[in-house]
Amino acid sequence: MKKTILFLALLAATGSLFAQKKTTTSATVSFDATTPKDDLPKATNNTVIGSLDTKTGAVAFEAAVKNFSFSSPKMQEHFNGANWMNSDQFPKFTFTGTIEKVKKIKFTKDGTYKATVNGDLTVKDITKKTTVNGTITVAAGKITVMTNFTIKLADYGISGQPIEAGKVSKEPKISVSAEF
Repeated sequence: MKKTILFLALLAATGSLFAQKKTTTSATVSFDATTPKDDLPKATNNTVIGSLDTKTGAVAFEAAVKNFSFSSPKMQEHFNGANWMNSDQFPKFTFTGTIEKVKKIKFTKDGTYKATVNGDLTVKDITKKTTVNGTITVAAGKITVMTNFTIKLADYGISGQPIEAGKVSKEPKISVSAEF
C-alpha cells in the first residue's frame, strides 16, 4: 500500500513538472529558394519534432533532411545528394533557443503575442547564432508558433553551380509553424 501511495505521489509530482513543456511531432518547416530563373526549389517537411517550455521559454526543433518533400523527384534527389545536403552524413537540421521576455506571454490566456527567439541553428553540422521574430497564438488551450526568416546558404557550407547560376536563391525563406 505504501509503495502504491509513493508511486502515485511521484506520478503526480512528475506530471506537474512536465505541464510546462509542450511537444509536437507534426510541426511544419518549409523553405522557398525560388528565383526568377526557377520556381522549383521549394519544399515542405510536415514531420518536424518540436518542444516549447512555457515556463523557461526554451524551444527546440528537429527536422529530418530526407523528409523535405519537393514537387520534383529530381530536385529532391539533388537536395539529399552528396553535393548539397548530404543527408546520409547530415541527417537532420536542429534549432535550439530561448524566447526573450517569456513572462510577457500568457500561455494560459487566449491572445496573440509577438516573440523574439535567440538560438542556434545547425545545418550540416555547422551551428550559427540566429535570432528570429515570430508570433505565438494561444486559443482554446492550444499554442501555435509561427515564424518566417531567411538564412544564407554560404554560412552553412552550401554552394554549387545552381546557386551561382541563379537557379537557387542564396538566401532562402524559411517558414516554421507548430501547434502545441
